[in-house]
Amino acid sequence: MAIPATQMRPGMIIKHNNELHLVFSVEHRTPGNLRAFIQAKLRNLRTGAMFEHRFRSPDPIERVIVDEVPMEFLYNDGDDYYFMNMENYEQTHLKRDTLGDAVDYLIQNLEIKVSFHDGLAVGIELPQVVEMTIVETEPGLKSATASSVTKPAKTETGLVVQVPPFINEGEKIRVDTAEGAYMSRA
Repeated sequence: MAIPATQMRPGMIIKHNNELHLVFSVEHRTPGNLRAFIQAKLRNLRTGAMFEHRFRSPDPIERVIVDEVPMEFLYNDGDDYYFMNMENYEQTHLKRDTLGDAVDYLIQNLEIKVSFHDGLAVGIELPQVVEMTIVETEPGLKSATASSVTKPAKTETGLVVQVPPFINEGEKIRVDTAEGAYMSRA
């Protein structure tokens, strides 16, 4: 299925130079009096190599349709992350290199979608919001309720999020997976 380069989004899987690539980031640029182009950061699914490529706006991009299977994250063992299909209880494991920054949001029993292409797991789609527990932060301030001041807080997966000063250790917060930003208390 061909789409214009302007419709490319992070997380999509495209075919480029007869190889499958995962789109990591997309940036639309218009330099001075030159024509606009799309700067995309791609990761080759076969080799794992990351590179940047420029596409002209009207260039046709071949989007690859993948099968998305709902799965549940079970646990990780070093760089291996294990998922279970909730229909037939089969387990699949993915390497940290394949998952990228998504590992910061994987907590036990989290329901996600694993993308498969030709029977091979190639990536995951996270939910919009994940509830995480704060394991380390500075002590909270009772009077600081409506200020723009934030402090760093470490979550159970090791992800550091900027939170308001009234958040304490042991509390559950909601984190936006697209930006890695604090949304609210859970």
